[in-house]
Amino acid sequence: MEFLKQNLLKTSIALAILLGILLFFLFDLQQYLTLEYLRHSKEGLIAYNTDHPLLTMGSYLLLYFFIAALSLPGAAILTIAGGTIFGLVKGTILVSVASTLGATTAMLVARTLLKNYVQQKFKEQIPAINKKIEEEGAFYLFTLRLVPAFPFFVINLAMGITPIKTFTFAWVSQLGMLAGTIVYVNAGSELGKIKTLGDIASPGLLISFALLGVFPLMIKKLLDFFLKKRNSRPSS
Repeated sequence: MEFLKQNLLKTSIALAILLGILLFFLFDLQQYLTLEYLRHSKEGLIAYNTDHPLLTMGSYLLLYFFIAALSLPGAAILTIAGGTIFGLVKGTILVSVASTLGATTAMLVARTLLKNYVQQKFKEQIPAINKKIEEEGAFYLFTLRLVPAFPFFVINLAMGITPIKTFTFAWVSQLGMLAGTIVYVNAGSELGKIKTLGDIASPGLLISFALLGVFPLMIKKLLDFFLKKRNSRPSS
């Protein structure tokens, strides 16, 4: 009886996930997760947040969680939108919470429902990932989050079939994604300050969007330097 209940629960979750993905593409919701749409609707979104702050924050958290948990496209634009609507500090907090919860949910789904699929899909990468986890532990996940050698959703799925603990996955992911989150949210907060066409060329906005391009390279250089220093230390 217990076995049937577990199977029923897993089946229900799987159907809910499939339904969510189907509705996302059926209603072409991706059209609303573009930088162009954000530019055109930012004043209305900011005004709505001013009038209904709790509803806006709650809706944003749910939408971001939905996108992250189902590995749907649009998380980057949503992160920028968080800065545009809520500002740097509040936007960073909301994105950090929602992205961590979504990533952890995706990892657990891969671990419980999609284990065979993930093992087959990433059969060439899994042995290397397991070896890195065994050698470096949570630090390997931390480096993946800092420098996205694999896409966000691939990390979530692949980590689901490693022995990493759920709590460790959650806090390491949150910490590793934080710097990138701040860069993207800051770009969004600068976008929210645009009132005229002349503001598009403002130093703050130009620097923020430049950081979006150079940030991964900067982090990779820092990590390479750190790892080189660590490996050069004499073993005791």
